[in-house]
Amino acid sequence: MPVPTSRGACEALDARDPLRSLRARFSLPDDVVYLDGNSLGARPVEALDRVSRVVASEWGRDLIRAWNTAGWIDLPRVVGDKIARLVGAGPGEVAVADSTSVNLFKALHAAASVTPAARTRLVTERRNFPTDVYIAGTVAEALGWELVLVDDREAVTGALDDRTAVLLLTHVDYRTGAMHDMAAVTHAAHEHGALVVWDLAHSAGAMPVDLKGADADLAVGCGYKFLNGGPGAPAFLWAHPRLGDAVRQPLTGWMGHRTPFDFDWRYVPAEGARRFLCGTPPVLSLAALECGVDSLLAAEPLGGLAALREKSVALADVFIALVEARCAGHGLTIASPRDARRRGSHVSLTRTEGGYAIVQALIARGVIGDFRPGDESAPDILRFGFAPAYVRYVDVWDAVDHLAAVLAGGEWRDPALAVRKAVT
Repeated sequence: MPVPTSRGACEALDARDPLRSLRARFSLPDDVVYLDGNSLGARPVEALDRVSRVVASEWGRDLIRAWNTAGWIDLPRVVGDKIARLVGAGPGEVAVADSTSVNLFKALHAAASVTPAARTRLVTERRNFPTDVYIAGTVAEALGWELVLVDDREAVTGALDDRTAVLLLTHVDYRTGAMHDMAAVTHAAHEHGALVVWDLAHSAGAMPVDLKGADADLAVGCGYKFLNGGPGAPAFLWAHPRLGDAVRQPLTGWMGHRTPFDFDWRYVPAEGARRFLCGTPPVLSLAALECGVDSLLAAEPLGGLAALREKSVALADVFIALVEARCAGHGLTIASPRDARRRGSHVSLTRTEGGYAIVQALIARGVIGDFRPGDESAPDILRFGFAPAYVRYVDVWDAVDHLAAVLAGGEWRDPALAVRKAVT
């Protein structure tokens, strides 16, 4: 796509966008450019009425009867089946429950439950999302396994051997947006006899994901990023059907029982994805999450996830080109892969000085991205997400316009902008 040279050119692109009608499904402030859907998706318009209806009518009128009359008890399955359509899974294969961290704990233990005793290594990237590394360490310690942390993401498959039990990877890197080739990496792991657990936090809902096509083993994903389920929305967990009833998860709560309302003291796991449930479903959160997933499924007549992916790639490509053209000389570096086939739906910029303050200056101007701190090997990161269901080309133009002004005018040097808030 040619790089637009004016705001009017971006408006023309928006007018021709086949997905433009999806934006009306989201509640977005008129004075905000929202480029942080990779951290928290925008609120679907429908969510307000849906959650209000659950509270006022279902809970308020039907009380406990609503577990049956309103179908509350079925929400983990109903929402799971909808998410399955976004990640290449089948009906009854996706469980919606708990947080990504808790589901990762379950998934790693489930993988261990079908792993030969001679395999005692759990491999992941050192710069994986911290909760993934923390949980992996806890599971490895509990099982008496060795946790192997790989420094170079390109060398992950080279760290596999016949002692490897599980490879844990995030499909799209939370820092740079770099994307693994799921099918190729899974194949390499299987060649070594290892299972793979995929974290889809930054890919589910933003691009086509084909878990079965990639022959993946287990996967977890986030409900509040590109799935637009709201702050703290339940996460999801998937296990390949070929693993069948052999896998066991460690949190054997009553909702994972085959017949929970028999109140049998003996635990018998349910079949399929239900065995990954644990406690009582969070109905209000599930109702909001269903609205978020529905807002993405509304793209199916418009080309579905393939069309969403095509747009997110185009938005990111335009952003990269405009940043390089309009912010040159201000110390910014593109940290994300330029090849869209290796990049997710967010773009990261690095700068050796003032990264946090620059993001705060942009937020003060109504351009919302976010910041992630660097480490001893890399500078700080400014992240900008391009959720294709509601981000427009004109948003990209305006964001770069403000970024250029913040850098040229030195606004970011205001000491007040450097004061860290609790959430960055």
